[in-house]
Amino acid sequence: MNPIPLNDETAALAKRLVWFESPEESLADPVRFLAYAFARATHDDMNLLRRYLSAPDFREALLKAPPGIIDARSWCYWHVRLGQYPAPPMPVRKFG
Repeated sequence: MNPIPLNDETAALAKRLVWFESPEESLADPVRFLAYAFARATHDDMNLLRRYLSAPDFREALLKAPPGIIDARSWCYWHVRLGQYPAPPMPVRKFG
């Protein structure tokens, strides 16, 4: 997966989507960052990310998404949008 560069646009997006971490921290893990984007980003936000990431990057992020970030509606939407229908079961948190 390609990294997401830290610049003024991506830093502003990171501050809004992952408000509890610094942009440097949140952008350091593109799979996790995209999980938050799949759940919270606007159309314009995703267009900004498409400048830096390819469709295979988006598919990889969805495949490796950590549990508990993406809601069910967004999970289904992004799988259909990225040509992965039907959507597989959502990731599940495991304890212990």
